[in-house]
Amino acid sequence: MMTDTAVALQNDLFLRVAKGETSDRPPIWLMRQAGRVLPQYRALRSKFPGFREFLFEPAAAAEATIQPIDELGVDAAIIFSDILVVPEAMGLHYDMVEKRGPLFPKTIQTAQDIAQLQSGEAAADNMEYVYEALRITKRELNGRVPLIGFAGAPWTIFAYMIEGQGSKTFSKAKQFLYREPVLSHLLLERITDTTIAYLKRKIANGADLIQLFDSWAGILSPEQYKTFATHYIGKICAAISEVPITVFSKGAWFALEDIAALNCQVIGLDWNITPAEARVRVGETPVLQGNLDPCFLYADHKTIRAGAVQMIEDFGQKHIVNLGHGLYPDIELDSVRVFVDTVKAYRY
Repeated sequence: MMTDTAVALQNDLFLRVAKGETSDRPPIWLMRQAGRVLPQYRALRSKFPGFREFLFEPAAAAEATIQPIDELGVDAAIIFSDILVVPEAMGLHYDMVEKRGPLFPKTIQTAQDIAQLQSGEAAADNMEYVYEALRITKRELNGRVPLIGFAGAPWTIFAYMIEGQGSKTFSKAKQFLYREPVLSHLLLERITDTTIAYLKRKIANGADLIQLFDSWAGILSPEQYKTFATHYIGKICAAISEVPITVFSKGAWFALEDIAALNCQVIGLDWNITPAEARVRVGETPVLQGNLDPCFLYADHKTIRAGAVQMIEDFGQKHIVNLGHGLYPDIELDSVRVFVDTVKAYRY
């Protein structure tokens, strides 16, 4: 089902900058802006027995998506979802354990395990609840701001499917790369095919930009990252030409040159690299997004204002303001508001 995309955007700043245009100020949105930092999110979440029940209810997901637009006035919405809906759709079920995170009761260990997975369009068929959330959100936003769709990058999804849960080292997943390289590539191909089909449906149902999150990029060596990560991100970027793409590979500063060579318009940065060094590595063409340390928002308001302005000036034009990772739930809402308002008041 296609969404009605005829409604003109009232605030297209984010999209214009993502496409490389200059502007009078940088746009801002925040990773995890739809989350526990908002009291209205906590109230909505409390209506559901668990995170998965919340996630699988399109009307609730749409409401969570729009809350930070109402509360903070950010320049883009990002659909409320989870990167692990992809392995779920492929047939690998996961639970979300309170205060622990995702847990896969069964993991991928053999060629037979991979053969039993659905992939591509068949797996994409299993995520209709996400597409419905996009359609509802697009309708409710009514052109106020652009809507971001996202997915986990193949390596990060692979890591969870092998490891079965979050990990500081993902040693089981990395062991699989070394011991079973052929099977590793087979699984990464399946994930990539599914992700492409999934993202194209997100675009068809209203996503104005796509972001790929490679949350565990930084635990691979540069050579491993090139072989098992950048290669597959490149396939996704090559397959999507309908909307701009952001690639955010957390911790993989060493791969910036390779990422800049892909068909992506925006490169996300964490706080472990300076804007100046990043610009040297990627060249003049890509737009940069980031990269304030979320912990900076624990500072007093005067410090937050000064830090926001300094960051904007360090980046210059072709910059989308964001954090270097997601908002932490115990950051004070007033501090987030100060950050957003400072950025919106800035003029180049």
